Parts: sequence; C-alpha cells; structure tokens
Amino acid sequence: MKKQDYITWDEYFMGIAILSAERSKDPSTSVGACIVSQDNKILSVGYNGMPIGCSDDDFPWERNGNPLDTKYFYVCHAEMNAILNYTGPDMKGAKLYVTLFPCNECTKAIIQKGISELIYLSDKYADTDATKAAKRMLDATGTTYRQYQPINRDITISL
Repeated sequence: MKKQDYITWDEYFMGIAILSAERSKDPSTSVGACIVSQDNKILSVGYNGMPIGCSDDDFPWERNGNPLDTKYFYVCHAEMNAILNYTGPDMKGAKLYVTLFPCNECTKAIIQKGISELIYLSDKYADTDATKAAKRMLDATGTTYRQYQPINRDITISL
C-alpha cells in the first residue's frame, strides 16, 4: 500500500518557494518564487536579491531614507529572478508560486511570459497602489490568482 500522507503539488511547490526565500539576504522581507510547467515540472526558481555583480555587502538593504540609500532601486524581486533564470523556450501556461503577492512591475513580466496562474502565500501589501495595479492587470488578462491555503503541517529538513 502506498504512503497516504504525502504532500500535494501546491504544498510541494509552495515549499520550494519558501525554501528559495531562505537564500535572500534581505533583512526585512525574504521572498521566494517557483515557476512550474503545466505538467508539474519545475522550470525555474528565484529569490529577492541584488543583481549579479552588485555585492550584497556594498549595496543598501535599508527601507527608509534617501532613495539611493535604500534597497528599492537595486533589489531584483524573486519573481523577476525566476523569470530571468529560466533558460527554456517559453513559459506559456505555467504556474507561479510566490511567497508574497507580486508588485506591478513583476506582474508585467508574468503576463508577458504567458504565466497563466499565480499562487501566493502572503498579500500583506494588498492595500498599496502597486498591488491594486497588479491585480487590475491580472484581471484584464485573465491570469488567475489565488492565495495558498496553508496545511499547518511542519516538515523538517535537516541540512
């Protein structure tokens, strides 16, 4: 008889996104993303961090202050990194699992790449204009999105 308590595809891919977030050096918001094909194959993963060649030690991680001295002009978001890390032919019909609802800029790239479904863990910026714009674009293009429903089960990984 086969094992009965295995995790679902949603749990598996959101778990990959959560684990990917652990690579982020951002002290306030670690985000992870996992892009999956229609047949449940992982196409790419990403996390929020500095662009290649921009040292995590030399660029700012602050949230407040002069814009040039904060992270916002420099950090590449997890979704964008996952899209840019992909080396295959296309992402049409893929699903994106992400730990934080995408901003409007990442949403543009998600739509342009043909990702058809977005599954997110947190929507803590739902009241911001960037998130409202993102949802407006997703709705206009028929890109579905839904919040991941946690199963409240701990899975321990010993590394």
